[in-house]
Amino acid sequence: MKAYVFPGQGAQFVGMGRDLFDSSDIAKSYFDKANDILGFSITDVMFGGTAEDLKQTKVTQPAVFLHSVILALTAEGFAPEMVAGHSLGEFSALVAAKALSFEDALKLVSQRATAMQKACELNPSTMAAILGLEDSVVEEACEKIEEVVVAANYNCPGQLVISGSIEGVNKACEALKEAGAKRAMVLPVGGAFHSPLMEPAREELAAAIENTTFSTPICPIYQNVDAKPYTDAEQIKANLISQLTSPVRWTQSVQQMIADGATSFTESGPGKVLQGLVKKIDRSMEVSSI
Repeated sequence: MKAYVFPGQGAQFVGMGRDLFDSSDIAKSYFDKANDILGFSITDVMFGGTAEDLKQTKVTQPAVFLHSVILALTAEGFAPEMVAGHSLGEFSALVAAKALSFEDALKLVSQRATAMQKACELNPSTMAAILGLEDSVVEEACEKIEEVVVAANYNCPGQLVISGSIEGVNKACEALKEAGAKRAMVLPVGGAFHSPLMEPAREELAAAIENTTFSTPICPIYQNVDAKPYTDAEQIKANLISQLTSPVRWTQSVQQMIADGATSFTESGPGKVLQGLVKKIDRSMEVSSI
């Protein structure tokens, strides 16, 4: 079975999507529609802005979503049999599986980015990548710290991102270095994504998701919150609402997709981050880009 996967924030690069815009009238119409929906010219930032411009959450999230989705929707023979997206990428996966319309998903992504930005400003916070330890060791170290710090992204075996207050993350990094981590590196992000500190954003996004129409997808979507496949529209909605304050179980999602018959993974979006993670999860897997 052919699985398609969609990246999240961090995969962006200056000039992303320009080739699509120039080579396809259908792609151009999607980009033009996005400029109208967002109320600013995101194409100007994507094609000609600086890396700093592109790093703003309100720009980054819609930009990665647009690149990923337009790539999939304009690809010849695009027929997913299972899909998954990493964090923000879950919205791209839902459009690819026809559970959400392009327009509705872009509106939600824009609202998500704004809500997350506000939550970050409310609680100064951060994330850190922990390399070379078992998940359980990282989880136990986080539990022992009094400040807010949790396991946030299970990216692949030996690579787990933690998230929380600045003090909590710094204390966890120190403890994890002592526990033998190869690296415990604070990431240049604006806040504690996928942690309890995103609760204000979750509440704001929940209202928007509840008011959006979701359809039954054409194939199962493996969702971040528990790495299981879903086709029920109401359950997909509930999981999407939980996603902002829950960890991204990427390792478990890929493992479950393989157990359910995935024979290849195709990444749709900027960069090749997810292909690398899939290979670290299962070396025998065939990976590619659209």
